[in-house]
Amino acid sequence: MSNAGNREFLKNLEPWQDPKVKPYVLIENINKNFGATVAVKNLSLSIYRGELFALLGGSGCGKSTLLRILAGLEKPSSGRIVIDDLDITDLPPYKRPVSMMFQSYALFPHMTVQDNISFGLKQERLSKNQITERVDEVLDLVQLRKYRDRKPGQLSGGQQQRVALARSLAKRPKLLLLDEPLGALDKKLREKTQFELVNIQERVGITFVVVTHDQEEAMTMSSRIGVMDEGQIRQIGKPHEIYEFPHSRFVAEFIGSMNMFEGVVIEDEPDHVVIESSEAGCELYVTHSASMPVGANVTVALRPEKVMISTTPNPHLGRNCTKGIVREIGYLGDISIYHVQLESGKIIQASLPNLLRLSERDVKWDDEVYLFWRPENGVVLSV
Repeated sequence: MSNAGNREFLKNLEPWQDPKVKPYVLIENINKNFGATVAVKNLSLSIYRGELFALLGGSGCGKSTLLRILAGLEKPSSGRIVIDDLDITDLPPYKRPVSMMFQSYALFPHMTVQDNISFGLKQERLSKNQITERVDEVLDLVQLRKYRDRKPGQLSGGQQQRVALARSLAKRPKLLLLDEPLGALDKKLREKTQFELVNIQERVGITFVVVTHDQEEAMTMSSRIGVMDEGQIRQIGKPHEIYEFPHSRFVAEFIGSMNMFEGVVIEDEPDHVVIESSEAGCELYVTHSASMPVGANVTVALRPEKVMISTTPNPHLGRNCTKGIVREIGYLGDISIYHVQLESGKIIQASLPNLLRLSERDVKWDDEVYLFWRPENGVVLSV
């Protein structure tokens, strides 16, 4: 590669891909035990300046414990944490350049919006002019200036959430921690607020770490996702990388819906592998796969939206084509989920957009159908 080409390549790298860029938040070998219970296990993680990083996992996976360790509300059993070259491992919460927004919002009910936001600034003994300037700034940011004299009980859930966010941002932290920030909102408001939160984060440029169990929330908002399980991070990647290319069966099953076919590798070539699967009722031809030795037992993961359905066989298809009987159809408005029982007895899912009304579609309950998919749509998992 020429020098000019190399410079262009480096310019297009994401911060986490560029070895010259230092992590803004460095978490090294963190362990946290509660008696005999291991909450966080030898966890290391690098987060970069300006990221909106999501920690995603089920209940009890350790994500909230890790957030509390970052905030200084829990002390790690071992390991260290560095933010912008400052080792904060042993610093108390009030000395850390960190703000935390709790799921409950923790607003003072007897105080106005303005007083809630200015409370922490008064504790830091900022001047009256500085406090007024910062309060005005964040009220404009969250579009609540006209509500400054209201109390929390006079606000909607979405407005309370924005007050809590404004209070956290007013302190101008280097790192903002958000614990299930949208969990108390209804579905429509949550969807709207996701985009608002991303826009605010981009405008202020503060690094956010969000803890959530909501996959859609993590996929919509984050620059990268860390999927947690049993106190460890199983995979880190951009949302589409986590979804399209899971590294393990756990991540594949945890993120969205997934069809799984067990099989044995019968062909391993540089550009593809072929798996024999009695469950699928056909040979599975997969590109974009790591090399797998012939004879290895593997699992092929396939997203429901990648599966196409037809009532007639396609003469041009050989591999990646099977047939079955439609047992269930779930109508979800924009899409329908088809549960198809293969000849092996296995049930797989296919999801299709509702381009036609339900009564106008060819595929109905108890129809025999053919299922097929493209070679690049499968993912081979060895674990």
